[in-house]
Amino acid sequence: MARIVVVGDAGLDVVARHDGPLVHGGDTRSAVRMVVGGAGANTAAWLAHCGAEAVLVGRIGGDIAGHRVSAELDAAGVTAALVVDESAPTCCVVVLVDAQGQRTMLPDRGANARLCPADIAPEALVGADHLHLSGYVLLDEGSRPAGVAALAAARAAGLTTSVDPQAATLIARLGTTEFLELVAGVDLLLPNSDELAVLTGSTDPESARQLLSVVGAVAVTSGDGGAHWVSPSATVNADAPVVDCVDSTGAGDAFNAGLLAAWRGGAEIGAALAAGVSAGARAVQLVGAQPPSPLNVRG
Repeated sequence: MARIVVVGDAGLDVVARHDGPLVHGGDTRSAVRMVVGGAGANTAAWLAHCGAEAVLVGRIGGDIAGHRVSAELDAAGVTAALVVDESAPTCCVVVLVDAQGQRTMLPDRGANARLCPADIAPEALVGADHLHLSGYVLLDEGSRPAGVAALAAARAAGLTTSVDPQAATLIARLGTTEFLELVAGVDLLLPNSDELAVLTGSTDPESARQLLSVVGAVAVTSGDGGAHWVSPSATVNADAPVVDCVDSTGAGDAFNAGLLAAWRGGAEIGAALAAGVSAGARAVQLVGAQPPSPLNVRG
């Protein structure tokens, strides 16, 4: 069993599924649920669901939301190395999900934006095989030093590393060159096709070869187009199954978890890629971004 440390956000998602177009200045009836979310917490929960030993490093507020996040991560089997920040609220994200299951997010990172290098406790890396970093940590100026410190600590400890870029618009705002400098030397970059387009100018998975002078390999997700692993030696593809998309929130986080749990557990690249696609497909059939847990069962 692989032990994987995730550094990233944890918080609550307020998921509003609306059947029709949003009425500006008016009312749009929706089905609303509050669930645990945050890219780091999502990936960690799916890692545990996929059979890996998951550790989450992050920051929450000393509020009711933070207590719920901690409780649900514990129930999901995640070891939560979360710093409690009494000066900032726990992250909250309003997620608007349309009839096709596509989401629009309104995030307040809260305490996550205050993650600092001192929060990357060396003991969290003891016995670990791999460190996965959510790109949101790097894309926010406040938490960026913590992301840089986490990658440096992982390399010093001999761990393999991965980064999910997370947000095409935020990468564009920071600058492609600047982002690639931050992830230089990472073993695996995990963009979706929109993020790949910002980084290379193309959504074609083969364009990821432009990034191989910066990172060791690239695993690109393309929604119902499946996923592609691009490395110096080969390109490996995995088809996506046809499923009913209820909520696309966290599908990429689940893909990351499925792939990393299998890859760092010793699976061949093709099998690991297929495991990632399978986890992502399961995620889009659920409301919210995490697998069901004893404290949070969803349909």
